[in-house]
Amino acid sequence: MATPIGNLRDITLRALATLKAADMVVCEDTRVSKKLLSAYGISKRLEVYNDHSDARQREKIIAAVADGKSVALISDAGMPLISDPGYKLVAACIAAGVNVTSVPGANAPLAALQISGLPSDQFAFLGFLPVKSKARREMLQIWQAVPASLIAFESAKRLIKSLEDIAAVMPEREVAVVREITKLHEELRKGSAGELATYYEQHGAPRGEIVLVIAPPEEKGEVSQGEAEALLKKALKEMSTKEAAAHVAEKTGMSRKALYNMALELNKGDGAKR
Repeated sequence: MATPIGNLRDITLRALATLKAADMVVCEDTRVSKKLLSAYGISKRLEVYNDHSDARQREKIIAAVADGKSVALISDAGMPLISDPGYKLVAACIAAGVNVTSVPGANAPLAALQISGLPSDQFAFLGFLPVKSKARREMLQIWQAVPASLIAFESAKRLIKSLEDIAAVMPEREVAVVREITKLHEELRKGSAGELATYYEQHGAPRGEIVLVIAPPEEKGEVSQGEAEALLKKALKEMSTKEAAAHVAEKTGMSRKALYNMALELNKGDGAKR
C-alpha cells in the first residue's frame, strides 16, 4: 500500500480504509509509520519488516494471514517494493497461496518524471545508483543506449560525483534533479550533467530526497567515417581513448568498439606525425 512521500494528505481514501480495517500493519520503521497513523487517528499493531528481516519473519506474517488476519504492508514513503524491502515477502505469500493486491498511490520516481519535462512515453527505473564511481559508470554504460528516460535515486552527499559520472558517460544528455517532491521546498533544476555538477559545486549540494531523471539518447542519423574521425580527434584532445570512443558512440550511435579501434589508429597517426 502506498503512503505519502512528503505531504501527509497524499494518501488515498482506500488506503485509509484499508489501514483501519487491517489486523496488522507491516512497516519498515514503526516510528515513521506511527506518525502517519496518528495523523489519521488510527491505532494498529505494527510489525517490522525491513532489509534485515529473514524467512522467520516472513513465515510469521504468512501465518497471521493463514489464521484469518488481514495484513497491510507499507513502506516509510511511497509504494512498497520500489527500492524498498518487501518483494521477498510478496514472493513468499504468492508461493504460499496468499492473496496479494496493491493499493496504489504516491510514487517518487513517477512524480519526478511527470514534472521533469523529459520524455515519458518510455522510461526505466534504475533504483539507487551504485556508491562507487567505477560501478556507477559501468551501470550507466549498460543503460546509455536504451531509448528511454532513465530515473534513479541519489543521496545529496553523492549527487555531485554522480552528476560527474553521468557527464562522463552521457555528456550530451539533459538531466533533471528533482528533490523534496510534494514538500515545502520542492525543487526542479535542469541542464546537462556537467552544468549541474558545476552549479552544485559552487552552491553546495541540496538537502532532501533526490530523484534524477536523465533524458533518452537522441535519435542518430548516418555518420560517415570522416565525420566520426573528426569527432574522435576533437574528443581525444580532452579525453582518454576509451572515454573518447564512448563519447562519440553516445553522439553518433556507432559501435564503441569500432570507434575505439579508430581512435587507436588516429593516435598512431598523430604519433607518426610528431
